[in-house]
Amino acid sequence: MRRILALLVFLFAASPAAAIPVDLELVLAVDVSRSIDQDEAQLQREGYVRALTDERVIQAIRSGLHGRIAIAYVEWAAAHLQFTLIGWTLIKDRASAETFAGKLAEMPIQAHSRTSISGAIDYSARLFANNGYEGERLVIDVSGDGRNNDGRPAHLARNEAVAKGITINGLPILNDRPTFGFPADANLDTYYETDVIGGPGAFMVVAQGFDAFAAAIMSKLIREIAQLTSDKGPEDLRQ
Repeated sequence: MRRILALLVFLFAASPAAAIPVDLELVLAVDVSRSIDQDEAQLQREGYVRALTDERVIQAIRSGLHGRIAIAYVEWAAAHLQFTLIGWTLIKDRASAETFAGKLAEMPIQAHSRTSISGAIDYSARLFANNGYEGERLVIDVSGDGRNNDGRPAHLARNEAVAKGITINGLPILNDRPTFGFPADANLDTYYETDVIGGPGAFMVVAQGFDAFAAAIMSKLIREIAQLTSDKGPEDLRQ
């Protein structure tokens, strides 16, 4: 009997823990390239902190089948520079959302050279494997103020992620300020639509400058969490 009990204990301990079912597994992939100055980076960070604790976002989370989602927060720049600031975290109510947002608010803001959307997508896609959650949907939320200029083309990474069942939504930040002597990209939203977003229900929300970022990310999170997207294909919502 003791041997049987010992065997059962061993088998139970050796068995992998069951994945937690959630409505959404969401990677927030945020651009921290040097085209974003310190003030803009602060506006961007504050936008996420405010949105994650907004009552409308909390209600969207609680309205799902499981009433909970899992979020990871990633910052990225060049093809070899991606950082998971906060790993996978279960968000199910105001307390858990405020804990996540509080950790994010305390993180130092960093900046690095180059812009690799493809690197950000590839890195984020790998985070879904064996993360302890089983989501009804897998989404990478890419935000940034420039085109891919490092690593392989963004659409190749997008296509591979979509083939794995991942949806990629976008939040391009339109800015009329020149960067390093180069004029601002007036067609960044078009680039995001053709080369970045993809997958079932993919959409983008366009922020008209960093001052509009908080409203844009709020709208985007609610749409992503509540799956308020059209079945007709990619959508474009401007803030």
